[in-house]
Amino acid sequence: MTYAHITGWGKCIPPARISNDEISQLVDTNDEWITSRTGIKARRVSHVSTAELATVAAQHAIACAGIEAKDIDLVLLATCTPSTMVANTASLVQKNIGAVGAAAMDTNAACSGFLYALQAATAQIQAGMIKKAVVIAAERMTWYVNWDRRDSAVLFGDGAGAVVLEAADTPAGLLATKTGCDSEDRDILHITNFGSDLDKYQPVGPSDLLFEGREIFKRAVKGMSEACDDVLTQASLKLDDIDVLVPHQANLRIIQAIQHRLNVHDEKVMVNIGEYGNTSAATIAIALCEAVEQGLIKPHANIMSAAFGAGLTWAASYIKWGERVTPISTSDATLPPCDKTGLELVAPAVAACKGTD
Repeated sequence: MTYAHITGWGKCIPPARISNDEISQLVDTNDEWITSRTGIKARRVSHVSTAELATVAAQHAIACAGIEAKDIDLVLLATCTPSTMVANTASLVQKNIGAVGAAAMDTNAACSGFLYALQAATAQIQAGMIKKAVVIAAERMTWYVNWDRRDSAVLFGDGAGAVVLEAADTPAGLLATKTGCDSEDRDILHITNFGSDLDKYQPVGPSDLLFEGREIFKRAVKGMSEACDDVLTQASLKLDDIDVLVPHQANLRIIQAIQHRLNVHDEKVMVNIGEYGNTSAATIAIALCEAVEQGLIKPHANIMSAAFGAGLTWAASYIKWGERVTPISTSDATLPPCDKTGLELVAPAVAACKGTD
């Protein structure tokens, strides 16, 4: 049987930051309100496009794997904030990294996007269609933020993460997965004023982001927990076999509920929501990279990951890590300098949302 080993990993974190104290200058909130309800202390704001974030993350992952971009067969980008719809954003990333001739496609499952994409790329490798893939999750969620809505304005941030997958004949990589969608309740997390259903000749204005926090919380915990149970059964694993939990970073309370359901100790859970907020599809990709960097993921670790997103999509995955936890090589890829603070970057959007100049 063919497996898809994770041989490279990389991330791209925008430098501009907005703390909770700073965001309280934009919306009626404060650090205590945000932290107690979400666990978020700050978020990053990108001064560049989604494609640029994705490019840098991919370049780091490729260097880490010790391969050349020209050898990649597939560039798969998970995002709900693409730079362009036509052509797809993955094609620009493919061009930027020099993966000449590789297939390039975007996929959108919102916050579940990275696990959906990981499943799709792994399946192609297992089927013998490709040998090497770079799977990227990149988001500019602050582009969607309506700064007139406190419940959602404080939640989101920007960033990107990526992994390289390579065909191998030993068991490792994504070994069990469960994905699905509870579409009956898709309207509880929904941006209504974007897409081709709109009259394009009418002004759109700020994002009409519908966000029913309590209902999302209940469905997120239920959907991810049940998916994790299915994956454990598929993989013939017990709860004690889990070495690391890398959950979607949407809300600290949701993470803790999943942790409690799976009976995973604190030291085995990767949490970075405090610094980044919810970066949608990118959260797990970034968290996976940082779990390796921080030594949480060790050789041959059993990793459980779960996500829940708009749609309402959900996913859980069991990943068996390989032998290597250090990069073969490193990349000097970086974003162009940013000469503005986080507040300065969002100021035009804040003015538009509040109807001022």
